[in-house]
Amino acid sequence: MEVKMKAVPVVAVFDVGKTNKKLFLFDEQYKIVFERSARFTETVDEDGDPCENLESLRLSVFDSLREVFRNPAFEVRAINFATYGASFVYVDEDGKTLAPLYNYLKEYPPALKDQFYAAYGGETEFSNRTASPVLGSLNSGMQLYRIKYEKPELFKQIRYALHLPQYLSYLISGEAYSDLTSIGCHTNLWDFTRNDYHEWVRKEGIIDKLAPIVPSDSVIPAAFPGNNYAVGAGFHDSSAALVPYLVNFHEPFVLLSTGTWCISLNPFNSNPLTADELENDCLCYLQYEGKPVKASRLFAGYEHEQQVKRIAAHFGTDVIAYRSVSYEPQLIVALQEANKPDGSGDRQGGGLKESPFAKRDLNQFSSDIAAYHQLMLDLVGQQYISTNRVLAGTAVKRIFVDGGFSKNVIFMNLLAAAFPQLEVFAAHMAQATAVGAALAIHKSWNTKPLPNDIVELKYYAAGTVLS
Repeated sequence: MEVKMKAVPVVAVFDVGKTNKKLFLFDEQYKIVFERSARFTETVDEDGDPCENLESLRLSVFDSLREVFRNPAFEVRAINFATYGASFVYVDEDGKTLAPLYNYLKEYPPALKDQFYAAYGGETEFSNRTASPVLGSLNSGMQLYRIKYEKPELFKQIRYALHLPQYLSYLISGEAYSDLTSIGCHTNLWDFTRNDYHEWVRKEGIIDKLAPIVPSDSVIPAAFPGNNYAVGAGFHDSSAALVPYLVNFHEPFVLLSTGTWCISLNPFNSNPLTADELENDCLCYLQYEGKPVKASRLFAGYEHEQQVKRIAAHFGTDVIAYRSVSYEPQLIVALQEANKPDGSGDRQGGGLKESPFAKRDLNQFSSDIAAYHQLMLDLVGQQYISTNRVLAGTAVKRIFVDGGFSKNVIFMNLLAAAFPQLEVFAAHMAQATAVGAALAIHKSWNTKPLPNDIVELKYYAAGTVLS
């Protein structure tokens, strides 16, 4: 007699990045039991600027869910979404999209920008209240402001402007909502001093285009055919990646999320941003519980990539060789002494706007390995300044580093040496963004206790790795 296998209860999470779009199924222990990946060719908007292929994304979500629902091995109990931010989808009364998903890097008209800030207190005061550096289209609220003045007929047709995570949720639930993790991320929409929308949102009639706000752990019944499951409201990806750390660690910490951008996130720092911090690429996020997270950004991953190419070209090597360079502490000492007689290195000086290494003459280095160690010294010197901006005045004792640089032993050893008063850990967690979006709606689908072993840690101390 054939024994029928019981279906595994799962939560489905769509993790939508600019390049890769993935669907994950997690079991009740938050282990990945299914994964599907897709890539789409970008399309262009009416100005010829590249933008997301929204229709391909929409169809991919439906196709992926149909595939999962047909699989008897899984019982989908909940669905959630985590995507990149600063991107609005505009829908009419019938839920049909009205415009392209404009790219957040799209150039913003200078005259319109000047008009906006002149009307609402000037760049410095406005940025301070909204915790949003002046970033043009990357301030997603400015996209709506632009439509109002450049495309008034389109503006009239908009029923809802939904950030991308909430649009994907809307596709499945049929209900339109807004979420604080998207609203509270350099959008120019949220006044952190009042914990409410900024006054301009109401004065310009933008409030009428925004769906009601729901808590980030909210779930909605599904309208899409399938099992009886709940649908999350969706997450901004940076906030989702922070959730597993907030769930697992309760003592104050900073999460240094490394990739193209290295972002220092301090969920235990709610101090208002200063003008100096705003000028130096600091901002605030709203985490999933609605509390502010002070953050600082550094373009270190991109700079690392560019300078490694320069080293490889100069020494006639392959860039792949620098993916796993061993840490040579004596070489670091020699480089520090060559740079400064007191041996303190460059980490106390300089700024964040320019890369010190980009100005260095590669002929001064005896080998590519020496040049690479100097590159890491320069990057960690800048990272020290950037991370310190969110550490000040807080009781943080630990730094968790995830992403690409967490695997770079030179970076990790130098960071530990730069912060001897703190515990520095390389953190590893498969698909942190997707796990975070799943954990946030844990109580809606999972009766088991929250796991406490999701994050793997490796401790670094004073430049020496301890296993």
